[in-house]
Amino acid sequence: MTVLGAVFRPQLPPERLRALARLADDARLDELWLWEDCFLEGGISTAAAALAWTERLRVGVGLLPVPLRNVALTAMEAATLHRLFPGRAVLAVGHGVQDWMGQVGARAESPVTLLREYLAALRALLGGERVTTDGRYVKLDGVALDWPPAPGVPVLAGVTGPRSLRLSGEAADGTVLTAATAPDGVRRARLLIDEGRAAAGRTDPHRIVVNLHTATGPGAAARLRAEIEANGEDTVPEHGVAGDASAVAEAVRRLADAGADTVVLQPTADEPDPEGFLRFAATEVRPLVS
Repeated sequence: MTVLGAVFRPQLPPERLRALARLADDARLDELWLWEDCFLEGGISTAAAALAWTERLRVGVGLLPVPLRNVALTAMEAATLHRLFPGRAVLAVGHGVQDWMGQVGARAESPVTLLREYLAALRALLGGERVTTDGRYVKLDGVALDWPPAPGVPVLAGVTGPRSLRLSGEAADGTVLTAATAPDGVRRARLLIDEGRAAAGRTDPHRIVVNLHTATGPGAAARLRAEIEANGEDTVPEHGVAGDASAVAEAVRRLADAGADTVVLQPTADEPDPEGFLRFAATEVRPLVS
């Protein structure tokens, strides 16, 4: 079964998260996804709050920018979430937006090298290992978590380019793709991810999470078009969906057929009714998605 989620966009003030998380939980949406975009809301703090306010909802963060966060701190926070809320936290890490990383003095000369070192160290720490490494960016001296999570905690990578997609297949447990990814893009990404997995000899599951630009209700098509154009994305067919539950469910199925395990409905930045959007996703679209 395809997992269905929706995004709480950080353009909304943090104080709105509680009501929306509870609504998603009560409506039995599979997952609520959060962003750590600069300079809006913190990913770990919002995830912890959303998890504490809900009972069954899985909460994803897509993504934590690795230049901003020492890997030991990320491991500590991830382990805490997974122990407090077993099976309900989903964390992805990635390069971050390079302009934002430059603004805070954290831009890496080689983002792929940083992410490679970071994924290796993070997965080892969460696996309960004591890690010593002296990489170009990641340096640890006998670091181990006192409270590691239960075995098998997945680490996802939010990536786009070919080198990073291969790296995700090699070194991560899943991949998060942006809403700019149409079904053909999911197929291409899956091939690159599988190349990385083959090179690393990996045969374990690899989850693909795809965001989907989604608009419904009055003016949906115009809002979707404006969102895609504002992002500078290509207005290609099957890039986003505007319409009723049947249209959205069909778009979800196309992404699932292309290789997505999870589809996360991403409302436009100017979505006029965030509560209504979550109800729509959970009560109208979810029943149509198998």
